[in-house]
This record gives sequence, structure tokens and C-alpha cells, in this order.
Amino acid sequence: MTSKLSAVLPDLSPWRSSPDFRLLWVQGLVTYFGSFMAMIALPLQIKDLTDSPLAVGAMGAVELVPLVVFGLYGGALADAVDRRRLILGTEAALGFLAVVLLVNAMLPEPMLWPLYVVAAGVSALAGLQRPALDSLMARIVPHDQLTAAAALNALRWQLGAIAGPALAGIVVAYAGHPTAYGITVAGFAVSVVLCLRLAPAPPAHDADKPSLRGIAEGARYAWSRPVLLGTYAIDLAAMFFAFPNTIFPFLADDLDAEWSLGLMYAAGSVGSVVLSLTSGWTSRVRRHGLFVVFGAAGWGLAIAAAGWFSNVWLVLLCLAFAGAGDMLSGLGRSTIWNQTIPEELRGRLAGIEVLSYSVGPQLGQVRAGAMAGWTGTRPAIWAGGLACVVSVGVLAAVLPKLVTYDAHTDEDAARRRAQKEAAGV
Repeated sequence: MTSKLSAVLPDLSPWRSSPDFRLLWVQGLVTYFGSFMAMIALPLQIKDLTDSPLAVGAMGAVELVPLVVFGLYGGALADAVDRRRLILGTEAALGFLAVVLLVNAMLPEPMLWPLYVVAAGVSALAGLQRPALDSLMARIVPHDQLTAAAALNALRWQLGAIAGPALAGIVVAYAGHPTAYGITVAGFAVSVVLCLRLAPAPPAHDADKPSLRGIAEGARYAWSRPVLLGTYAIDLAAMFFAFPNTIFPFLADDLDAEWSLGLMYAAGSVGSVVLSLTSGWTSRVRRHGLFVVFGAAGWGLAIAAAGWFSNVWLVLLCLAFAGAGDMLSGLGRSTIWNQTIPEELRGRLAGIEVLSYSVGPQLGQVRAGAMAGWTGTRPAIWAGGLACVVSVGVLAAVLPKLVTYDAHTDEDAARRRAQKEAAGV
């Protein structure tokens, strides 16, 4: 019985083998909890100030350009500087922006424009930081533990994504926006202290300075690898068509269930947690491209169902299934990225990864907000879910190497495995 249970429960090998992984896991949990508090409070505050779906959806447009520019530059920077210093500096700057939100919320009449300015700033800093975080993970975790590390990192994200939104709805409703932003500030303060304890992660001695040429080199590599290209394209399509989170406040109103808003934001993470807690089997799978395809298609189907049903409990259940699908797709993407990308390009390709899983949601917010203003909230959700399923099917047919990817036979995976073994990881 014990052996059967251990085969299903998460694989804790990365936690046992890497002190820096343990430290980053705890630091990320603290940061996610505070960040999700602000992530929920910010659109709610814009809704309270404007009562406009388009104004809330405009957050995606404001965040898009900084994310694209700084995500690509952050990838080149991660290959050229000490990744620990980059993570520490951006984390401190994110804490400062949380202070700005707190001060604005405490004004007798909070202003709207600082909310968009902070949203753009957070997007820029996230673009700078995420490539360093993602590329550092591939360095500190042994090659055969990368799927397990991805599952544990997803579990960490989900714990924050469940607790943060669920508590944020309560905190904003009963204590106000300033309290929510104050919790965010405290979370970043703790995170900075934890980041100070990370081991240095200097670049290679022959690393080039960040440049457009270096960014283009990373883009050419990604374009030449159909498997990588498939992971990016499917995630972009899934998030563009089926990421309706920004209009959840209006969905709750439409269902006459305002109390359910926090649960809507948290439901997807509940589904993801269930999959994470039973993810032991994923460490033994070699066909990670199938994770990407079936997970993204399942996400789209569940989102379509959430937009169709009028019972709030069925909607929440569908959102939980959507989260499980997204989790499965994310495990596949993360494993393929870390198994195949060479160390000297890891930062720059991590910058492209940031765009693939971040630009999609930003554009998806704009799509959902604009379409909701035109067709109504629920049609904007179910139509987007169906479009997601269709687009995933088309991309899988156009890029068959993603579907047939095998971790044991893929040439890039074998080359990366040899590279890590030579480095003693």
C-alpha cells in the first residue's frame, strides 16, 4: 500500500538534493501569496472606480509592452549577470511598487492612473526576473529530477494561488484594499530576506553582454526547434482564447453570486493542486508533448463549459478541471524546456518562455474584456474556450514533432543530459 501511495504522491527528490531549490521554493511561496493578494485587489479596485469591463481588461494592454520588451531583455541579462543579484534586485523593486499601491489606496480618493502605472511596472520587473528564476532552476536541479521540480514548483504556485485569491476577496470586502496591499508589502519584505541567502549564480566566463544580437540568437534557436515552437504556440493560443479571469467580477454578478468571486479565482488552482498532489506518475512519463496538447485542450473544454453553465457550483467545478488541464500542460512545457535547451542559451530562451506563458494571458484579458462588452460575459467565456480547443488541434497537426517528443530519444534532450552530467549536476 505504501509503495502504491508513493508512486502517486509528488516526487520530493529535488527538495532533498538541492538546498537552493528548497530556499527558492519557500521564497516563491511567500511571494506568490502576497502577489495574488494584489493581483485580485487591483482589478477589483479598478472595477470599483470605473464599473467598466473594458477598463479592467485594459490592464492586459498596459502590461503587454513592458512584458515583451523586458522579458526578452531579461532573458539576455540572465545569461550575462549573476542571476541571484538579478532576482534580489527585482524582488526589492516589486516590493516598492506594492508600497505605491498601499499609499494610493490609503488616500481619501484613490487615483486610477497609478494602478495602471504599477501594473506596467510589475509587468516589466516580472519580465526581467522570471528568466533568471527559470534558468536558475535548470542549473540547481539534476537532469532526471526536472519533471519532479516542475511539479513541486507548480504546487507552490497553486498554494499561493488558492490562499491568496480566497483571502483577498475576504480581506478587500471586510478590511479594504489598503490591508490587502499591506499584506503584499510584508510578503515582499520576507522574500527579499530569503533571496539574500541564495548562493551566487554567476554567468559563464565567456558570456556575452546583453544585446539584440544575443536575443536574436536565442530566437533563431527556438524557431529552429519544432518541439519548442509547439510549446510556445499552444500556450499562447490557449491563454489568448481562454483566459477570462479579468471578467470574473462580472461573471459573479451575472450569476447573482458575488460571494463566489474569490472562489472563482482560486478554483483553477484547486484543480491544479489535486493534479500536483498526485503527480508522482509524471516523473516516469517520457512523452511530455502529449501533456502539452491534451492539457491545453482540456483547459479549453473546461473553460467553455464554465461559460455555458448558469449554476455557480458547476462553474466552479469546471474552473477546477480547467486548472488541472493547465497544470498538465505546464508540466509538459517546463520539462521539455529544461530537458532540451543548452545552458548557454537558457536565460534567453527563458525570456521567450516568459512571453509564451505571460503575453497570452495579457492578450486574453484584453480579448475577454472587449468581447464581454460586445456579447456579454458568458458568451465571451464559452466562445473563447471552444476557440482554444480548435486552435490546439490545428497546432498539434501542424507541429507533429511536439506530439511525438520522447525524452529518451530526442537529440536535444540527450545533448542537454550530457551537458549537465559533465557539469556534475
